[in-house]
Amino acid sequence: MTDVHEHTVRDLIVKIDRLICVGFGDCIEASPDAFELDEEGIAVLKETVASVSAEELIASCESCPVDALMVFDSDGEQLVP
Repeated sequence: MTDVHEHTVRDLIVKIDRLICVGFGDCIEASPDAFELDEEGIAVLKETVASVSAEELIASCESCPVDALMVFDSDGEQLVP
């Protein structure tokens, strides 16, 4: 069973596995303009994510201690984790 939400941010595809995310908030600490926790305590992308650089977005996804955040480039190559 999977509950993966996929979002395109410029030329990156960000996937959030809601079953793995435990809401530690490391991604929010790394990029408060990209992520927030929803009412279930799960990471979601904010509307302001478009203002975040690709480097900052990738770094914030890399900060996830449980690898719930995945990033792919436009060719489908996995960049994170």
